[in-house]
Amino acid sequence: MNKVMNIKFAGLGGQGILTCTDILGRVVFDMGHDVKKAEVHGMSQRGGAITSDLRYGEKVMSPMIPVGEADFLIVLGEDQIEVNQHHLTADGIIVKPSDFEVDKLENKRMLNVALLGALSKHMDFSTEQWLNAVRAQLPERLHAANERAFALGRGE
Repeated sequence: MNKVMNIKFAGLGGQGILTCTDILGRVVFDMGHDVKKAEVHGMSQRGGAITSDLRYGEKVMSPMIPVGEADFLIVLGEDQIEVNQHHLTADGIIVKPSDFEVDKLENKRMLNVALLGALSKHMDFSTEQWLNAVRAQLPERLHAANERAFALGRGE
């Protein structure tokens, strides 16, 4: 893989943006890719906007995604689309809560993992690779529920 893949996460502080980035980072690192990530916190401690960039490929030089070069934009709220859409490439993909039945989540704090499930449909990593990263990132007591949230996001 010569192309650097660019994934931007956007939401509000406390929604699990950094956890999403860490889980995806673990998936791609475990697959042998060079991975870089960066966050912009803003007023995140008070529920303000937060974004996180993750870039991976054979060799990644910078953690920041240049404007207009994100292959994926994952938003934890539909209100984040308009303010972050300019980061996408012309054929970039937006992954958003309305892509699946959010009301079926056992706990709305698992929305971030469900969005990773939705993202996973567009990427070449196996479900097991994703779930291994989820398990490695989260406490054991949360594994089963987050695995169900991931499956919901995948539409399973």
